[in-house]
Amino acid sequence: MDKERYFLVREKAVPEILLKVVEAKRLFDSGKVGTVLEAAESMGISRSSFYKYKDDIFPFHENSRGKTVNVMLQLEDEPGFLSEVLDCIAKLGANILTIHQSIPIGGIASITLGIEMLPQTADIDEILDRIGHKKGVSSIRILGRE
Repeated sequence: MDKERYFLVREKAVPEILLKVVEAKRLFDSGKVGTVLEAAESMGISRSSFYKYKDDIFPFHENSRGKTVNVMLQLEDEPGFLSEVLDCIAKLGANILTIHQSIPIGGIASITLGIEMLPQTADIDEILDRIGHKKGVSSIRILGRE
């Protein structure tokens, strides 16, 4: 069966390990811990358990809207290059919520993007990796996650 199936269950019916994975994801996404290992250890689970279940368990409200990730980029000031970066993000299934670009200095523009991560969106690490490998990207980093 190729179609994904979803079930809505009450929290009391969810195994404790899955609830701990949800809380570890929240700790990591909020920036309260710096690494997945720290998040997993703080919840008393293994990192492998976190990775095994992280994409399959989420609070009900989180699937109805995307999470926002704020990213700062430094790009060469070339006509059409920002458009190329935005196109790459769109092709990976994310939605651009905000764009702020400074006046380029020394041929480099600083850009802050608010990116909505939807259920069909590629992993943020994949997005950053794809953008980061483009010729003309000087730096890229996550400023925050919601």
